[in-house]
Amino acid sequence: MTANPTEASATPSSSLAAPAEGEPYLLTPGPLTTSIRTKRAMLRDWGSRDNAFRDITEDIRRRLVAMANGGDDYDCVPMQGSGTFSVEAALASFIPREGKALMLINGAYGERAAKILDYLGRNYITHHTGEYEPPAPEEVDQILSHDKDITDVFVVHCETSSGVLNPVKEIADIVARHNCRLIIDSMSAFGAIDLNAREVPFEVMVSSANKCIEGVPGFGFIVARKDALERAEGNSHSLSLDVHDQWVNMNKTRQWRFTPPTHTIAAFREALLQHEEEGGVAGRNARYSRNHQVLVEGMREMGFHTLLRDEQMAPVITTFYSPADPNFHFESFYDALAERGYVIYPGKLTEAETFRLGCIGYLDEHVMRGLVQAMRAVLDAMGVTDCSPESPAIAGAAE
Repeated sequence: MTANPTEASATPSSSLAAPAEGEPYLLTPGPLTTSIRTKRAMLRDWGSRDNAFRDITEDIRRRLVAMANGGDDYDCVPMQGSGTFSVEAALASFIPREGKALMLINGAYGERAAKILDYLGRNYITHHTGEYEPPAPEEVDQILSHDKDITDVFVVHCETSSGVLNPVKEIADIVARHNCRLIIDSMSAFGAIDLNAREVPFEVMVSSANKCIEGVPGFGFIVARKDALERAEGNSHSLSLDVHDQWVNMNKTRQWRFTPPTHTIAAFREALLQHEEEGGVAGRNARYSRNHQVLVEGMREMGFHTLLRDEQMAPVITTFYSPADPNFHFESFYDALAERGYVIYPGKLTEAETFRLGCIGYLDEHVMRGLVQAMRAVLDAMGVTDCSPESPAIAGAAE
């Protein structure tokens, strides 16, 4: 039986309300722990064509453009489905069929985007920098200087498979200088790491409801320049994933073309209001950064090594090497923590044995301290005495 995390970890000094009784804390990159307010917003049924629901959709679109500081130049198009649905919709709609993309890849989500282009039959080249090194802006500059056929550049803002934060500002400046268009997958960053359209000249940004804005799964969204949305007409391979058609219809009728996830959308609007109450992107970043700090310090005290160096990490999700101790078995570790009310996440790397811990969601530093205490107890029960990895040098791991 899963332990009640309100008893296992939360303290009276916690700044956040505990989750519903019996629910675990989700230390994952999404879906993630949500507030009671967000959950309650899903208790009402909405008619998808009713004016009240249309107002919610319009309000969400307006607030997301404002969060990106897009002003009158940008618009927001929400799309049904998971974040990957919106990534595919964006790649298909904004990369011209006769275009050529440069895909900057340093993890599983960059690889997935390239695989999408394989399905779409779009022309592209890749620039790989391994599983934990960010793309160097000067290398992007060299590629664009030598290949004038490139029209679009794709980069992941925070590569969730490792937690590495990529230098989107520097890359955006280079892409603009070469008169190319930038598509940013900011799935795990938008809402907690600043992405200002006035400072980062992007063409398209894609994110999801169930990440740093702390909504629930069901839709993603695309913030794009209006002129890019106009040029997207006729590019998509798919009716349901056609961003241009969705945009035109929403502006004309204030409605989704097909049945929307009404409860998810209502919950997301409530999550947006809480995001603003917390201080917007800066406030959300401050809480996540403190979560990250407490987590990393506690894990390193136990002897764990982070995959990334401090300067590479975003305060979103942190990857740790699995201990080389023969008594450590990830599945047993996972199950024992889940029994104590903490759900963690396996690694997504091919070069090393790792696991990931999310710092996002409706969590604060007191939850992180509870997690560290629970880990100490689990490791003691497993008989693990050494948490260091077999070969931390594989990624320049930090202690």
